[in-house]
Amino acid sequence: MPAFGSAKPIEDRGTTRDEVHYRTRAFGPDARPVSLLIVNISALGLMARCDAPCKVGDRLTVTLPIVGVVIAEIRWSLGGRIGCELDQPIDLASYYDLLAVLLRGR
Repeated sequence: MPAFGSAKPIEDRGTTRDEVHYRTRAFGPDARPVSLLIVNISALGLMARCDAPCKVGDRLTVTLPIVGVVIAEIRWSLGGRIGCELDQPIDLASYYDLLAVLLRGR
């Protein structure tokens, strides 16, 4: 266990994330468009940069290549970054196809 005040955050996520750089559009709880820059993703969630104010518990409708529209709940928000958990996991075959498209854009 890290010492109190450690600068390194504890990573307790069970699934590793893949680093990507993908711009997309989402719709927030008020149905207004929100621009996202997804910086990492897994079959269960994603982390993105977002200029719009977002609150923990807000739900976003996010458009992704291959898989289409996914619904994600914001689990944390800090300094223009948000961490989201997907309502439904992306199946593994579709996730690998999605990842190929997202990495091609890097």
